[in-house]
Amino acid sequence: MGVGKSTVGRRLAKRLDLPFVDSDSAIEDASGFSAAEVFERFGEADFRDGERRLVARLVSGEVRVIATGGGAFVDPRTRELLNQHSITVWLDAPVDVLAERTARRDTRPLLRNANPKGTLERLSEERRPSYAEAHIHVRSGQGAHRDVVDSIIGALDDYLGAESGS
Repeated sequence: MGVGKSTVGRRLAKRLDLPFVDSDSAIEDASGFSAAEVFERFGEADFRDGERRLVARLVSGEVRVIATGGGAFVDPRTRELLNQHSITVWLDAPVDVLAERTARRDTRPLLRNANPKGTLERLSEERRPSYAEAHIHVRSGQGAHRDVVDSIIGALDDYLGAESGS
């Protein structure tokens, strides 16, 4: 949460001349509720199940840039779908940066508590092993989004070059 998946994803898609899909927005379009409302009304298990079905549809269609919610990649079945059918990128930012960014809006159900930074620290620690299974790892921070996009494009070039044996 707060790493910039949607903003960076939109900019990356534009640079690559590909369509962009934000999975939370797609869930909102399909359900008529915000992703946070779906999460709160139906619980995390149902939310993740719907998210996995959406991801399955997205990765089987045209090539595109997809920004998933922060917890999507933690689900083993969703992670497997993404890793088998796409090139996955882990955007990694320090917890202090995430805490600052997420404090700007009260739209994240998991952070609606007395210690949101502590929650981010716990989630970061819990999710790190799952995120580490992404094909590409890009560090983010206080820099400009265009720098993160440049890093992703460089990492994609390296990854695709390694895949082709060049």
